Amino acid sequence: MSILPVIVGYGGVGPAGRSSFDQAYRRMVLENLSTEEQHKTVAGLACMMNLVSWDGTAYCDHSDTVLGLSEIYERFAGSVLAGTLVRRIEANHYDPDAADWQTAMTMTPVNGGATFGMSAKELPQPLPAGWQVSEESDGNVQVEITGPQSLLMASTRDMGVKAAGQLPTGFEPAKLYNSRFQPRGLQLAVFGATDAVRSTGIDWPVICAAVRPDEVGVYATSAMGQLSDEGLGGLMRSRCQGERPTSKQVPMGLTSMPADFVNAYVLGNLGHTEAVAGACASFLYNLRAAVQDIREGVRRVAVVGCSEAPILPDIIEGYTNMGALATEEKMARVGDTDPRRYSRPFGENGGFVMSESSQYIVLMDDALAVELGADIHGAVPDVFVDADGIKKSISGPGPGNYICFGKAISVAKSILGLEAVQKRSFIMAHGSSTPQNRVTESIIFDRLAEVFDIEDWPVCAIKAYLGHSLAPASGDQIMAALGAMRWGLIPGIKTMSAVADDVHQQRLHFPLEDLDTGAEGKDIAFINAKGFGGNNATGVLFSAQAAQDMVRKRYCDNWQEYCDKRKQTREQAAAYECQADHGELTPLYRFGEGVISDEEVLVSEQAISVPGYGKPVPLQTENPYSDMV
Repeated sequence: MSILPVIVGYGGVGPAGRSSFDQAYRRMVLENLSTEEQHKTVAGLACMMNLVSWDGTAYCDHSDTVLGLSEIYERFAGSVLAGTLVRRIEANHYDPDAADWQTAMTMTPVNGGATFGMSAKELPQPLPAGWQVSEESDGNVQVEITGPQSLLMASTRDMGVKAAGQLPTGFEPAKLYNSRFQPRGLQLAVFGATDAVRSTGIDWPVICAAVRPDEVGVYATSAMGQLSDEGLGGLMRSRCQGERPTSKQVPMGLTSMPADFVNAYVLGNLGHTEAVAGACASFLYNLRAAVQDIREGVRRVAVVGCSEAPILPDIIEGYTNMGALATEEKMARVGDTDPRRYSRPFGENGGFVMSESSQYIVLMDDALAVELGADIHGAVPDVFVDADGIKKSISGPGPGNYICFGKAISVAKSILGLEAVQKRSFIMAHGSSTPQNRVTESIIFDRLAEVFDIEDWPVCAIKAYLGHSLAPASGDQIMAALGAMRWGLIPGIKTMSAVADDVHQQRLHFPLEDLDTGAEGKDIAFINAKGFGGNNATGVLFSAQAAQDMVRKRYCDNWQEYCDKRKQTREQAAAYECQADHGELTPLYRFGEGVISDEEVLVSEQAISVPGYGKPVPLQTENPYSDMV
């Protein structure tokens, strides 16, 4: 009997807001929601952005005036809309018109020499060529230089890239807990994992008590590492800036930290941990590892995610020099200089838009979900990964995506049937918004649609709203896909007026406005990701309804008992949603709490037991190579 990995919680944060309970998704399709949902969404974001607050009984503005939901919408909808999604880079990151820079120059003294004074403590050792030093009083020296001198001078630079997908204006994760000078990417990881775990409606200790510690796994990473000053960026720049590296910059900068921080400070996980980096497909790489472990029965609970905070001048400049990003100059050529419309997947575009994001999901095996009364939001039956083979360029696409996408269609067909694939599926495209991607990804979809006789296959590309967050990008897609299948609206590609002429679309449908999927809705989303280096992945995501139908068939005899337990789960989840919508967003952060000593670990030949971690870990293992010894 094959084990089905089901999604029992999901959360995180990105340019559209909080992922749990579809807040970020609702921001994308806001204009097509009911008035009630529009007001709820705007009020939740307004609290998150510190435009209004909740005093325990009512919403208030900064002058303590009590506001209703309709009043919040009237007064703050404009600010909420302007302060979310892709937009001009804001000052909390850096000034794109005057980013800090070091200008390299060669200075040649006029009339044979130049003299200046400085502190003796600041003299470089050894002295540069052409320096003559004479001591003065009070620890100062006089320096006379002759000949050309190479210097770095603090300066600023007007950056060609002005737009990025940023967290909602006014939302600062560092202020939510004692972040201890952590890189922004790890602050996002703490928040994202907390949001996902709390969204389950089941206290984490209850989950841990039902399984062995080694049956829990955390699978998470970043693609670039933490390149801010608190991480590898500060480490690499410190000597050039006349500073010394700190003791924290090396460990804080590692790509595995979005898993390690969640293990150590959010969950206290003693079980499996894994950090798989696959460039822009990293989320799906980690999801595949988790899904395989659950299907094999070695893991019963998995927290899967990625976190990235790459809106830094160094990273932006590097990708700009690759020709990958949308710049002012490129967008002027395609006739649209509004930063909010720079990300235009499958349209006339000039490159992708960098973004920051943190996305996490909680998976369980189907039996544990039923046992605990977990709410089932979807299922991931499989994820496929294939490389591109021999390449002309490490950033260029190749044939690997045909294989992983084709296998994804095939497995969905084998489980839910060909008609479900033809009529009730849609594509969450990588849709990076580069001229090359729009051609190479669309031809794969179009050719496979022909093979499986699919007509008008809807293609969604949410980077139009969020930008490209690198490692978490396919996590962004999963969050939107869950929302689309729940609400019956596939977000349209609203940043463009037409599909580009070179896009293959004989059997595809690229909606420019939100697409109503009708009464039947969609049950299958194909999550596609492409990454530098030839990293391709496609995940199969089933809707809540399809997943619940599968689980119900297996557990029909005790389905009512499950539904009774699920009622309490939903009530607790709804309580967290209300709390989060009111801006009460303090993350789980258990720094130094409940550290277990050696004496507390019970060790025997049969098992190892750790207090507070559920069932013992057995040590009696059958010989897996009995036929060889």
